[in-house]
Amino acid sequence: MTTKGAITNFIEEYFLHFNAATVVDAAKAYETQLNQGSKMLVSLAGAMSTAEIGKIFAEMIRQDKVHIISCTGANLEEDIMNLVAHSHYKRIPDYRDLTPKQEWDLLEQGLNRVTDTCIPEEEAFRRLQIHIYEIWKQADIRGERYLPHEYMYKLLLSGVLEEYYEIDLKDSWMYAAAEKNLPILCPGWEDSTMGNIFASYVLKGEVNTNIAKSGIEYMTFLAEWYSKNSKNGIGFFQIGGGIAGDFPICVVPMLYQDMQRTDTPFWSYFCQISDSTTSYGSYSGAVPNEKITWGKLDINTPKFIIESDATIVAPLIFAYLLGM
Repeated sequence: MTTKGAITNFIEEYFLHFNAATVVDAAKAYETQLNQGSKMLVSLAGAMSTAEIGKIFAEMIRQDKVHIISCTGANLEEDIMNLVAHSHYKRIPDYRDLTPKQEWDLLEQGLNRVTDTCIPEEEAFRRLQIHIYEIWKQADIRGERYLPHEYMYKLLLSGVLEEYYEIDLKDSWMYAAAEKNLPILCPGWEDSTMGNIFASYVLKGEVNTNIAKSGIEYMTFLAEWYSKNSKNGIGFFQIGGGIAGDFPICVVPMLYQDMQRTDTPFWSYFCQISDSTTSYGSYSGAVPNEKITWGKLDINTPKFIIESDATIVAPLIFAYLLGM
């Protein structure tokens, strides 16, 4: 029997009511899913990579506690940016008090702000651009096509970035995922720095747009993956909201209703960490029961919503699952 660590014991001892209790319930239900042979999708919205979620999420990947990831293009690239440019980042603790002039000064310094953290233009964006362009160009020459995350895997596994590493490689969730060739979905990848850069090369006629597979191809891949892996259930652990969450969860009603595969099982677990409030038309703030009406969750699917900051809650749940 595995001995529980200090963090797990603390959570069980003191997280007893309200959102705190839901953290424990959701973690235990996640654990139950894994123990019964279910797989788990984790979706990453926001800027969780810049929040350095990789320091614990990479271990979740290594220990097979996550089986497929859906993330924004920002999360896909920003984990790698942190890997190669960490010492050049600048933290702005008083970001709430910045004037427009101070924000402009950051721009002129090549510092792109994400809440309290500035990503360095030259050392992060441009360092990746130089090398990813060569991979795109080679694919173009060879007439090859890949999904956006597969290009990032090629970049990491090629070794061309090793000279720039500034953090321990074990703290990069993208590297952990690349080593396992873990399935990743990156809907709306064009809405990211690397996606924008790719579009600029297309406009300049330097690469063909067809070398990057589309979001529809991500969905068709997910449809087949879900069908092959749902025998014992697939859970859905959602960090934040937006396209990273909405895109993959829709695969179930698509298979059931549009493909008439009426034996398609609903998601077997659902948990969302979000501080978004329920409002008219809000996906991020929608309560889990709304998803029943869309054919995504079953009436008996274990459902949890934790109304809190994902940068606080997600590491705690991952720590619990890792027995820390």
